[in-house]
Amino acid sequence: MKILQVLQRFFHNTNVKKQLNFIYVSALLIPVLIIGIFLIVNTRRLLLNHYQEQVEADNTRVKSVMFDVTTTVYNISDEIFADKNLQTLLATRYSTRQEAAKSCSNFTKLSNYIYKNTFISSIELYTTNPTIFEYASFKPVTKDILSTPWYQEASKRADILWKSLNSVDSWNNTSQELCLIRRIPIIHTKEYAILVIRISNIYLKNRIQNNSLFTAITVNKDPVFYGSERNLSGNNLNLPIDYEQPLYQFSGQLTYENKERIANISTLHPYTSKDKIYISTLDFHALDDTANIIMVCSTIILIATIVPLVIITLFTNQFSSRIITLRGEMYKASKGNYNIIDSIPGDDELSQVFSDLKVMIQSITQMNAQMYEAKIQEQVLKNQQQKMEYKMLSSQINPHFLYNTLETIRMKSLTEGNRDVANAIKLLGKSMHYVLENTGTSSTTLKKELDYISTYLAIQKLRFNDRVNYTLTVPEDMDLEEYQILPLLLQPIVENAILHGLDETEYNGQICINVKTKDDELLLINIFDNGLGMTEEELNSLTDSIQTPRKTNASNIGLHNINQRIKLFYGDAYGVEIKSQPKEGTLVSLTLPLHNIMED
Repeated sequence: MKILQVLQRFFHNTNVKKQLNFIYVSALLIPVLIIGIFLIVNTRRLLLNHYQEQVEADNTRVKSVMFDVTTTVYNISDEIFADKNLQTLLATRYSTRQEAAKSCSNFTKLSNYIYKNTFISSIELYTTNPTIFEYASFKPVTKDILSTPWYQEASKRADILWKSLNSVDSWNNTSQELCLIRRIPIIHTKEYAILVIRISNIYLKNRIQNNSLFTAITVNKDPVFYGSERNLSGNNLNLPIDYEQPLYQFSGQLTYENKERIANISTLHPYTSKDKIYISTLDFHALDDTANIIMVCSTIILIATIVPLVIITLFTNQFSSRIITLRGEMYKASKGNYNIIDSIPGDDELSQVFSDLKVMIQSITQMNAQMYEAKIQEQVLKNQQQKMEYKMLSSQINPHFLYNTLETIRMKSLTEGNRDVANAIKLLGKSMHYVLENTGTSSTTLKKELDYISTYLAIQKLRFNDRVNYTLTVPEDMDLEEYQILPLLLQPIVENAILHGLDETEYNGQICINVKTKDDELLLINIFDNGLGMTEEELNSLTDSIQTPRKTNASNIGLHNINQRIKLFYGDAYGVEIKSQPKEGTLVSLTLPLHNIMED
């Protein structure tokens, strides 16, 4: 109670300036400094812990990736090790080089592993069989290979060996790759072969490098085979790693390149191997970023103590004038005059009240403007709705009018006894109905598409008589209603076959359409004509134009559009292929996926 009485006497007997200075020191300066120092110390600790946890988490992630890759590569080496066909191949003595090459080419297991596993850069199998020459992954053991330390070590060990070996790409760039090395005994000849499986650094980069952290991976004391910085590959890592420990682990700060870094180093034992893979993760920017954040926080605290002092000093001089100004502007707003001043000096309750006044005035003006815009938008929507209704009505009227007109003409032809004309009109109507029905759609059934092509060919048969004959072959057990296809995909190809392939054919022209499936995955549609065919130069020109169409040739543009539609809709694995021989005809093959099955 005495303290309160002292404070009351102080405020009653002291001028405003001293009161405000006392309030500033006791209520603002001292608390801000205490809280600021506490926050700075605690923030620095939290930031360092956060960066350390981030480095440890990323190191664990990289370690998981390396464990996954090395274990998978080991399993692959086990399969190769136990392969009986490989044993037979390596034990056989071949009489000719061609016989050895043929045997190697027939053994596709190694190439299949490379093709199916992106993490494998290459597979090399070194053999002492004198009748086997270098072919694909098979390599003879030369004097240079015999002298290499890794070959000598692998030939003496029965277990798995992991090494960092040099690799030279097609541009003669040298780098290091992590390699599994394993001796494969040849039972029948009591010899052995050395298997080397190289892990792709590109694959490791795609799996590992997804942030700004520094990462380096080594095996035993070998040079770095993967580093987030290109210049690390092939160099020894200058980090204080104790290679004698069975499972070395470090987490904390260390000196690297003469600067303190936050780091985490862990050890990975590959599956069934005595070798050790060291994964080093460092954050080059953590300590600098922490220092910058602490500097910013200190600056903010300093500003927070200076700015209030300036405001308190200005407050007493401006208080009265600000009250008068605020009252005058509120009076203008109450009379409907919203053209008030932008602001009043200061940053306290009075300025907040003035800001609320401005917000209220802005809300009123915005509401008026929104009501006006809403009326305009309502009218625009009504106009758009009327246009859409008109277009929908037009799209309904035009096809019906067209079909009714064609049907009238057909009935008149039947009345006149001209069945050929009536049949032609019927086919034309059916064809146009399919085209209009599928304009703008992305799929139709295979049956509808083939029915449309049959109709189109029937019309061409009426035009050209014996010059155009056609057959459509479909497997008996294939239900065409179950499969989907892009609409209007086959007609341009058939039209090209008639206009260009059978251009000079006077009789017995044939268009053969064959539909079949392959491996329950692909739908193959072959369209063949027995026309003039094309020379190799013409075929190459046509194939190029399908990829890049020429504006002067409409047929090429049509084939290009078909090819692009297929690739855009299904993917680059599908498309159009053309084969042709002069005077023998032309075959256009469409490869489509079979998995697009309609659901009931």
